[in-house]
Amino acid sequence: MHNDLQDESSIVGNFPQVIMMDRFGTEAQKQDWGEALLLTGERSMAFGLTEPGHGSDATWLETTAVADGDGWVINGAKRWNTGVHRATHDLVFARTSGEPGQATGITAFLVPTDTPGFAVPYYWWTFNMPSDHGEVELRDVRIPSDAVLGEVDHGLEVGQTFLHENRIRQAASSLGAAQYCIDRAAEYASERVVFGKPLSVNQAVQWPLVELQTEAQMVRLLVYYAAWHLDRDHHMEVSDTVSMANYRANRLVCEAADRAMQVHGGIGYSRHEPFEHIYRHHRRYRITEGAEEIQIRRVAQRMFKFGRRASQK
Repeated sequence: MHNDLQDESSIVGNFPQVIMMDRFGTEAQKQDWGEALLLTGERSMAFGLTEPGHGSDATWLETTAVADGDGWVINGAKRWNTGVHRATHDLVFARTSGEPGQATGITAFLVPTDTPGFAVPYYWWTFNMPSDHGEVELRDVRIPSDAVLGEVDHGLEVGQTFLHENRIRQAASSLGAAQYCIDRAAEYASERVVFGKPLSVNQAVQWPLVELQTEAQMVRLLVYYAAWHLDRDHHMEVSDTVSMANYRANRLVCEAADRAMQVHGGIGYSRHEPFEHIYRHHRRYRITEGAEEIQIRRVAQRMFKFGRRASQK
C-alpha cells in the first residue's frame, strides 16, 4: 500500500474513521459526517486515546467527562494526538463512570477542535523529526449530548474498532515498505561491482536478503488472512490474528530497511536513499496502535486462554 510517510492516512487503504461512524454513529451523525468525512473533506477526525500518563493501559485513562444539563464537560489531556493540527474534530475518550482499570465506563466524544478550552500547546519532536503528534489539553470543554459516538460508557468498543482496522493498515504499509527495501537492495547488489565482481555473488549479501524475502511472503499471506477475517467476523474475535500480522510486519520493515542500508553501504545511510526515512517512520509502528509487547500479549491471551474475552470462548 502507498502511504505518505509523514501522515497516518493511506492513499490506498482503509479509513477507520468511516468504519467507526458507520458502525456506531446515529442516523443524524451519519448524515452530518458521511460525505463530509469520506468525500468532501469538510470534516476530519483525530484520535484522542493516549494520555501523558497512560498509553497501552487505556482503561486507566484520567480524562473525565461529567454530565451537565443537556451536555458534557470534559477535563484532561491527550498525547500523540496524530493529525489534530488539521482535524475539525477530535475523538476524545473520557471516563464517564466506573473505576480506573474497568473496560466499561469510558465514552467516546466528537469534540470540535475550536471548542473553548480545547488547546494544543505543542507538537512532539520525534525520531521521525517534527511531526503531527500533538499534545492536547481539555479544560472545562463543553459539548452537547449528541457529541457522543456510540453508547455512553461503552466507548472502548469504538476505540478497539479503530485500533484493529488501523493495525491492518499499518501491517500492509510496513510490508510494502519492507518489500521495497528488499527489492532495492537486491537490485543494487546485482549492479554494484566490487573487487571485480557483482556484490550479489557473495553469500553474505544473498542469505540475509533471502531470509527477508521469505519472511515478507509469509507476512503477506498473514496480512491477507487477517484482513479477510476482519471483513467477515467481529473484530474482537480476530484481534489475535490482527496482532500477529501487525507486530511481525512492523518488525520486518525495520529489519529490511536496516539491511538495505547495509547493502548500499555509505550511500544507504545517507538521505540520498529513502531507507533511513523508512526506518525512522516505521520504527514507531512497533509502539503506536499498541506496542508490539501488547500485540504479543493479545496472542498469548488466546493461546493460553486468559482474560475476559478468552474466558468466554
